[in-house]
Amino acid sequence: MTAELILMQRDDDIVTLTLNNPAKMNAFSQAMRDRLTEWLDTLNADPTCRAIVLTGSGGHFSAGADLSGFQETTVQQCRTRLKRGGAVLMRQMIAGAKPLIAAVEGNAFGAGLALSAGCDHVVAARSARFCCAFTKVGFIPDMGLMYSLPNRVGLARAKQLIALADVIGAERAERLGLVDDLCEDGTALATAQAMARRYADGPPMAFEMMKSVFARGLEAMIQAEVDLQPMLWLSQDHAEGKQAFAERRPPRFSGN
Repeated sequence: MTAELILMQRDDDIVTLTLNNPAKMNAFSQAMRDRLTEWLDTLNADPTCRAIVLTGSGGHFSAGADLSGFQETTVQQCRTRLKRGGAVLMRQMIAGAKPLIAAVEGNAFGAGLALSAGCDHVVAARSARFCCAFTKVGFIPDMGLMYSLPNRVGLARAKQLIALADVIGAERAERLGLVDDLCEDGTALATAQAMARRYADGPPMAFEMMKSVFARGLEAMIQAEVDLQPMLWLSQDHAEGKQAFAERRPPRFSGN
């Protein structure tokens, strides 16, 4: 079952990876994260792969993290998960050797936004929606988003998107820099694959070196996530945020 959570399709030197849990709008589980990390580890070391497209099945990119799979009860357990999980994945994406192109239909919320922002090029359908939803459950962003978001939209806009957690449409996302190309609904994957062809035809060593240079500073931000997120994970505000989400009501945060 784990292998089916990420579908792989190869077209010559371009590989498409598809998040595949449409019943949950591709909620990003630990099993899905681990399988995606394995694929990127393999593809980043594969000289016959020249570009990677990341998309989601069932009309959505990803609705965010599947919090039901996280059972940590101590700070150390949470730190271990962060160090072994999202941090490893985002190194493969942001500092990895291959150009990544995101094809976004539907929602890219929370972890889904982190996945799209961690790509080098984002193609989005006009009806796509984005949300930095972490503060809705009392968190700061993780999965490298504290690094990738200000690099895409600037520091001031990043603070606003994180603090307010507004749902924004694709056209505004393009104006802010979260999206690079807009396309008609249902065509994001084909458009992203066409863009991947342009990257695949470029010089692979130069692209790899470019990504490694621009990833400087990523490690410091990942360490900040590992240091700070566990305290929020065990906070009363996070418990309230999760309960409010389950009950479909606004959270009542106390600062504890």
